Amino acid sequence: QVQLVESGGGLVQAGGSLRLSCTASGRRFDDSAMAWFRQAPGKEREFVAGASWSGAITAYADSAKGRFTISRDNTKNTLFLQMHDLTAEDTAVYYCAASKYRNYVAQKSPDYDDWGRGTQVTVSS
Repeated sequence: QVQLVESGGGLVQAGGSLRLSCTASGRRFDDSAMAWFRQAPGKEREFVAGASWSGAITAYADSAKGRFTISRDNTKNTLFLQMHDLTAEDTAVYYCAASKYRNYVAQKSPDYDDWGRGTQVTVSS
């Protein structure tokens, strides 16, 4: 099991940027592919971006392509999500998750074993 703690959320104006971080402890961080999901009020949790254990393989939701970048620093057990050109539609709680896979970036919640508590991102229009 791995413990995940997100940080970096906050209130930002439309068009602005934020960088989310997720720090992991417990089992080896590089044993898992990692991902960011988000959940807006009244909506289901959705995949945003994911990275394989090395970061060499990445995947993005269509809504994130071209605006968000996922990366990881395995020496610091940290996952990042750099977000640019934010809109009100990006407002959600963002969750970090550790996959049951190592070199495959799954996009469904059941493929992730461990979750953080989330960090709120609010974009004002």
